[in-house]
Amino acid sequence: MSWRLLRIERYVLSQTLASLGGALAIIGSLVLLIDFVEVSRSVGSDADLPAIRILGLTLLKSPAVIVELLPFVFLFGTLAAFVGLNRRSELVAMRAAGVSAWRFVFPAAAAALLIGALTTTVFSPLASSADGLYERQRARISGDVTRAEAEAVWLREGTDDRQMVIRATRQSRAAGRLEDVSFFVYVVQPGGALEFFERIDAATATLASGSWRLTQAVGGGPAQQSRTYATLDLPSTLSPDEAFDRLADPDSTPFWALPGQIGRIEQAGFSATAHRLKLQQLLATPLMLAAMSILAAAFSLRLMRLGDMAKMIGAAVLLGFGFFFANQFAAAMGSAEVIPPIVAAWLPPILMGLSAFTLLFYTEDG
Repeated sequence: MSWRLLRIERYVLSQTLASLGGALAIIGSLVLLIDFVEVSRSVGSDADLPAIRILGLTLLKSPAVIVELLPFVFLFGTLAAFVGLNRRSELVAMRAAGVSAWRFVFPAAAAALLIGALTTTVFSPLASSADGLYERQRARISGDVTRAEAEAVWLREGTDDRQMVIRATRQSRAAGRLEDVSFFVYVVQPGGALEFFERIDAATATLASGSWRLTQAVGGGPAQQSRTYATLDLPSTLSPDEAFDRLADPDSTPFWALPGQIGRIEQAGFSATAHRLKLQQLLATPLMLAAMSILAAAFSLRLMRLGDMAKMIGAAVLLGFGFFFANQFAAAMGSAEVIPPIVAAWLPPILMGLSAFTLLFYTEDG
């Protein structure tokens, strides 16, 4: 008997995976098409690029969007798999044989959890790295590496004896350079208090080999005459990756790099709320995908009882979209620090999972 149930589970799993592959192919194709047109319009307008180069940029940009839309892949894929089983009366036959709904919903949920874990640990880091590479390539092709990074930049670094607060009008992460930059140098007193020592303004500051190389610099301290430097080197405890990773978009930061980046941002005295939210969202991804799968399967189980297929499919899709936008709204609230990042990331998938289980309990009478 257990062998027959295992065989049923394998069959349901194969049908679910096939439908998920189809849904992923359709959604992925749409994303690629839309991104291809967008890249052609935005990047192609700045430089005359061949179609193969535009396609390469699209392949770098699209994976991050596809990962973001994975909940819909599991919603539509699982829904299609179970509707197909229902239309062929295979679910009716399974139920008539005394098989509990939990036995053939479990493979879909387990597959979602496993794929969600792989997404968080493997696919998402690759997509984030590709997205970061796309941004650098786009900036290089456009010939204006600072255009997308024109917001003011703040950094802080130092040792036990000296601290520096750095402010720049613009940054070029690809070149490791800050522009229109000011360095505020403080000396750490024996009691831990900071005493202002010097301010240095420079046209550019490039980080390399353990120091900042300043050009066209002017500096001076309290009650001191200002001094002018063509170039000036200031020792730094930062590597280029550490300094400019602090400024990176959380969506372009790989999962495995987020904990270290959060620590560096907070050590520098800045808020890491956006990065903490991204980390928690990635950790909650398996639960989100499993909840979507259970929700789709639970609606499909009711089709044979209610006989209103179109109505139930529409309800499942609307509810899935509702939970997705609720997740986006919670993320916005978390980014604004209205609610803690861990609550913003975990509350929507938990509510979605509870709703799916409630519907499944209501449907299942075995």
